[in-house]
Amino acid sequence: MQQVTTEYVRNLNGITQDFLCPVNANIYNIQFLKFRIRDMDSGQTLFEVERDQDEEPIENLPPEYQDEARRIKYHFGPQFFELKTVGAQLTFSVGNKPVKNFTIIERHYFKDHLLRSYEFSFPFCIPNSTNTWEHIYTIPEIDEAMRQEMINNPFQTKSDSFYFVGDQLVMHNKAEYDYSPFD
Repeated sequence: MQQVTTEYVRNLNGITQDFLCPVNANIYNIQFLKFRIRDMDSGQTLFEVERDQDEEPIENLPPEYQDEARRIKYHFGPQFFELKTVGAQLTFSVGNKPVKNFTIIERHYFKDHLLRSYEFSFPFCIPNSTNTWEHIYTIPEIDEAMRQEMINNPFQTKSDSFYFVGDQLVMHNKAEYDYSPFD
């Protein structure tokens, strides 16, 4: 099996069909506790979710529910394209091992067209700590024809989020986006 490295995911030509690591690859016990997306200009929260720290971790879910727990769907509406930058704030905890060079690589596609690849690094997490990390996304310039296609094709805009400690893939999540008008 192909070793999944940071270089490998940087060179992917499209969204992955499957998850590139099992849930049990998370040997650092990284748990996402809170996630918020906001418009950096207005400060308006676009999406927010928080998990109870006592909630069962994904690793303890029955295997048939684990993959679904690694997927999320967003409905932002067409006004999202008017934004310049968004902030994604992630609060997460780590287990009893130090986490060195925690890197997120996100690859965003519309159909099989790469819209943008983002990469963020967190140099070190103390064992048994809770950390908050906000990364800033510059919204890519998207021509009007592509924008309209994205609006007309809900959930055809997708992303893979790969989480590495060093060069070891420990987590992989997927997202789908809907930019159609709100009802």
